[in-house]
Amino acid sequence: MKIIIKQFHELNTEELYQILKLRSDIFVVEQNCVYPDCDGRDRYAHHLFVEQNNHVVGYLRILEKGQTFDQIAIGRLVVRADYRGIGLARHMMNKALLFIDEYLHEKVVRLSAQQYLVGFYESLGFRSISEGYVEDGIPHIDMEYSSVIE
Repeated sequence: MKIIIKQFHELNTEELYQILKLRSDIFVVEQNCVYPDCDGRDRYAHHLFVEQNNHVVGYLRILEKGQTFDQIAIGRLVVRADYRGIGLARHMMNKALLFIDEYLHEKVVRLSAQQYLVGFYESLGFRSISEGYVEDGIPHIDMEYSSVIE
């Protein structure tokens, strides 16, 4: 398996197709949630994905400041069903946080977490910063990570 990070204009058509299909398979079909996945933000994101045998098996996007929050944001974290339970999401998140710190030189990261995943994000150092809310029919909460030592 290899982790790749590309900006939108660097993605080839096969990579983009596989990313959008994976997101649709999980967020729309598996979670039974109809929502506009192609929200216009992909063009301004870094796309971190995991390839195994030329297939995208995991993905997340890193959004510039101002796209979702005033801070850099991580979103659309997804792992193909047959690759869950091996720590892939954790590995991807750690790579994303390292990339944000070392290459984008940002120390604070936000995300909108599905509430059932709060414990996972807390284990990575995120903390809840909002009350719960419902987005596209799914309970969420905003969370923040800071690599600044206080």
